Amino acid sequence: MFKRKLTSIVIDLLNEFRIIYLTGPRQAGKTTLTKSIAPEYGFEYVSFDNQTIMRSAQNDPIGFIDSFKNKKLILDEFQYIPELIPAIKQASDNLPANEKGKFLLTGSADIFRSGKTQEALPGHMARLELYPLSLSEKLNTQNNIIDLLCNQNFSIHPLETLNHQKLADLILQGGYPEVQDKSPRGKKIWYDSYIEGRLFKDFETLYAARGDYRSTLKSLVPYLAGLAGNLIKYSNISSDLGQEDKLIKSYMEVLELMFIIKIVPAYIKNKAKRRAITMPKLHMIDTGLGCSLLGIKNQDQLINSSYFGGFLENLIFMELLKQNTWSYEQVELFHFRDKYKNEVDIVLEKDNNQIIGIEVKASATIKQQDFKGLIKLAEFNPSRFQYGVVFYSGKEILPFSQNNILLYALPISLFLQ
Repeated sequence: MFKRKLTSIVIDLLNEFRIIYLTGPRQAGKTTLTKSIAPEYGFEYVSFDNQTIMRSAQNDPIGFIDSFKNKKLILDEFQYIPELIPAIKQASDNLPANEKGKFLLTGSADIFRSGKTQEALPGHMARLELYPLSLSEKLNTQNNIIDLLCNQNFSIHPLETLNHQKLADLILQGGYPEVQDKSPRGKKIWYDSYIEGRLFKDFETLYAARGDYRSTLKSLVPYLAGLAGNLIKYSNISSDLGQEDKLIKSYMEVLELMFIIKIVPAYIKNKAKRRAITMPKLHMIDTGLGCSLLGIKNQDQLINSSYFGGFLENLIFMELLKQNTWSYEQVELFHFRDKYKNEVDIVLEKDNNQIIGIEVKASATIKQQDFKGLIKLAEFNPSRFQYGVVFYSGKEILPFSQNNILLYALPISLFLQ
């Protein structure tokens, strides 16, 4: 069993909040994590995958919650029954002021951000995201890459060169715990089952779809996998798939709530306008699933495809996003593109609004030209720009600063230390 970095944070927050909502993709390990802490902390486990239990809760939400009045409760697959939210809120309101950690909810869709859930739990609830395994969890490393970058502390030795075969292997592995020891054939069967058995089931809980939505999803999801690491142009997607822009956008919003894709806004100075006026970028939550959707089975096939660079950027983006869930420093992740089409793959914005620009290259050598986008980002917001990084497959930490702009080349193998 893999040790999950988020476990200690869940335990800490149970001492501070009455309700914890642990959300994330199906099969990422939420049930395993909650069951692992249930005995020690006195939780009773209830799953809404059990149809009888779910019908009971739907029939009488308040009576259902009251039946566990004197118990701490894990409610697994909570997204199936948002009708319980008012009952949980009422139970939480009635608790003594010093009683914490009453409810631990898990959900494979982010129902508190969906249109179907109008009621929230302000002040009552802490929300956490558990993603598929990070490289750090698979390798059981101690460093947190977000903290290292925020504190400009990356002088770790020794580091290694990663050839294209190794990079492709990291991408193909993905992070779902159940596929880590499976053969390529076993992984393909698992991924196919994941899409068929889970995608449609959860989609129906979040979206009142009309018509043949399954056919639309079956064409849309692999199409989106092919866009990993690229800008989203809704008109292009709708034209290629023969669907309306509005429908494609609404489906993609649901796929993000289900943790299949991640839609990343662009970085601009005006925070209020970032999601409204900028062109977003797309990443798959899991690169292994993304490759499977495109029929990519091995390293050579991936390396020789047009998707290799996009999936490498996707891998690094997701590793940063995963490690941000347990880092001491907290950041927001964006991408950058100016009106002249200068781009930066990833922008980390710290709590103090300082930014770190990140480019990702598969090459083992670095040229000054590789820092062009980072320099443009520094010029775009010089007062906030802390420094820029190009992650590459070589093994040396190299300074490339120019014109008082701090720039570094850092080995991708830093993520494996």
